[in-house]
Amino acid sequence: MISTKPRVRFAPSPTGYLHVGGARTVLFNWLYAKHTGGQFILRVEDTDQERSTREHEKMQLEDIKWLGFSYDEGPE
Repeated sequence: MISTKPRVRFAPSPTGYLHVGGARTVLFNWLYAKHTGGQFILRVEDTDQERSTREHEKMQLEDIKWLGFSYDEGPE
């Protein structure tokens, strides 16, 4: 049996504010990564270019940090 540590991610689309559903997903994925010794990856989704803004991306990243979550790989 191969024993690899999981890599979980959160990939919000920067089309608005981070909402409670997104915050819940960050929480669950972050907790799972920490519990299993894995990595938590933050990736900014880039498929909706028309509605995405740098301002929303910045706000979402700040919100994630304000909530107390850190990531092992991601922007910045």
